[in-house]
Amino acid sequence: MEHKAISIRPFIGARNFNLSRNFYLDLGFEESVLEDNLSYFKTEGLGFYLQAAYVKDWVDNSMIFLEVDDVSRYWKELLSLDLTSRYEGTESD
Repeated sequence: MEHKAISIRPFIGARNFNLSRNFYLDLGFEESVLEDNLSYFKTEGLGFYLQAAYVKDWVDNSMIFLEVDDVSRYWKELLSLDLTSRYEGTESD
């Protein structure tokens, strides 16, 4: 099979869609609203879909891995956002 892949975009579910949208916006992702219950978030040409769909087993087993060029700098920037005080379930440890 021969093809040139352009991108791969996972779909991520959200128990609280608007809260999740705000979280990813605070992380610096750019949002494209596709429907009332579906948005595409991107940064540096990479992205994923966030949807207002909650299936506990699926959402609890979903992860996003973001690789950055400077982990120390990115970690400091994350800490400065104080996400732990604004989003329940986020941890800085």
